Amino acid sequence: MKAFIRLMIVVIAVLAAVMVSADIVLNISDEGDKGRPYRVQAQRIAHKIETGENYSLEDYNYIINVEKMTDGFTEGKSDYIIMEINGIYYRFDYRLPSDKENTVLIFNICFSAAAIILLCILIYVYFRIIRPFEEISNYPIELSKGNLTIPLKEQKNGYFGKFIWGLDLLRENLENRKASELALQKQNKTMVLSLSHDIKTPLGVIELYAKALEKGLYNDEEKKKEIAVSIHSKCEDIRKYVDDISRTAGDELYVVEVKDGEFYLSELTDSIRLFYSDKLSLLKTDFVINAYSDCLLSGDIERSTEVLQNIIENAIKYGDGKIIELSFTREEDCQLIHISNSGCNLSDSELPHIFDSFWRGSNVSSQSGSGLGLYICRSIMNKMNGGIYAAINESQMVVTVVFPMK
Repeated sequence: MKAFIRLMIVVIAVLAAVMVSADIVLNISDEGDKGRPYRVQAQRIAHKIETGENYSLEDYNYIINVEKMTDGFTEGKSDYIIMEINGIYYRFDYRLPSDKENTVLIFNICFSAAAIILLCILIYVYFRIIRPFEEISNYPIELSKGNLTIPLKEQKNGYFGKFIWGLDLLRENLENRKASELALQKQNKTMVLSLSHDIKTPLGVIELYAKALEKGLYNDEEKKKEIAVSIHSKCEDIRKYVDDISRTAGDELYVVEVKDGEFYLSELTDSIRLFYSDKLSLLKTDFVINAYSDCLLSGDIERSTEVLQNIIENAIKYGDGKIIELSFTREEDCQLIHISNSGCNLSDSELPHIFDSFWRGSNVSSQSGSGLGLYICRSIMNKMNGGIYAAINESQMVVTVVFPMK
């Protein structure tokens, strides 16, 4: 904001300097006879008087009176010049050229009007753009600190309406996610405590049977078999509890909200084309979107775009950079989008695991990543009643996304 105020001061100073300089130039531009036409006409009349020629003042638009100064100098109301002709002094009364005065006046009016308009624009920009932006500039910093309860002032501003709405929506989403994480942590702690208590019981039984067998308290073979069956049963109980922990942890790894809506296939492909055409062109990668028949799909357009972006980003990372292609087929009431890339060196044995959380294949090399991209894609598609699967066709990786048609 201070920089903008300094800019306004500099603009005002420059405008004032330009206006003063222009006035000075216009006012001194009459130096010499070219700038003073009345002197030229006075010289012409003086030449005619000197040679005895007749003249008429009607032929001269600047000289209004010529008279001899036989009775000495007399003050007149108009401007004049005095010239000596044949030993006699003549007085030439003249009027200033009105066009010069008008030029200076018109310039000053026009320049002042332009300067006022420019200053009004700067003031408008200050009050409508700079100052409102300054008021919300610290908001992202507060969000980064975790302060999610600060309200965002509503502003009737057409320039920042969508931006402010987006920030407030981001704050609400972060606040909801924080509440969900706290609830999940509480749920996980409760679950761990409950399962820990449940596991203690079969562990206690196994421990008792183990001590009894260790001390040889049971000599009957039937009794030993019965104890073995009981130990096996308790181990199955413990395994079930462990599976419950693993399943619950996996299901809650990524909490995603999906809107139940509808969108056209062309909307999805247009957004992907807009996002990746320039990027892949810079990477010298051929980006091909094959022909398709437009249709209405069921689901969340934003999440669907996120799914395709995740898959294409993987194709950029782990492919050979030659070509990425989107093709389309239909099966029953579903629209299938196939994203393929060349240069796949993933083994067939690794293919079933690519949608697991935190799993990364042997082809990752030095590429950074968390191993969650395709896992998130699967979670999103499952919530949209769709699907996703992958196949390796010779040296091509083909990931197919299944969208339900409306």
